Amino acid sequence: MLGTFQKSYIRVEIEAAETAIRDSLLRPSQLKIWLWPQSFSPGLPEQLSEGVKFESWFGLIEIQYYVDVVGVNCLRVILSQGIDGFNEWYWGDGWVQSRLEGISMLPLNLGQTFSLLRLRDFLITKKSSRSTTSKISI
Repeated sequence: MLGTFQKSYIRVEIEAAETAIRDSLLRPSQLKIWLWPQSFSPGLPEQLSEGVKFESWFGLIEIQYYVDVVGVNCLRVILSQGIDGFNEWYWGDGWVQSRLEGISMLPLNLGQTFSLLRLRDFLITKKSSRSTTSKISI
């Protein structure tokens, strides 16, 4: 693999419930929204589970994923191709933390920061649209 070894640890506060954060990380239908402009391989299951393999593309760069661990509050994926390493996610009510380590030519810290900001914005938008819908209901 060409590139340099990089590692990044980021934790952000998010005004969202633990279940909303979990769904955003484990449900590919939601991943596809907040991880845009990445595109994902077709045929993903409704929810990620241990042993699932899939690919995503960031432009011409392919990243292969292997879901290694799925817990109540954690997710660990092994990465290969565009990034050789792993990404761990931990979450709870009001926070999410990501640890990314790998060899890549991509600027991993910048990408991780951008992804977490997109996740936070996605969850805020989702929460506000849900509260607007409930206010409109009669």
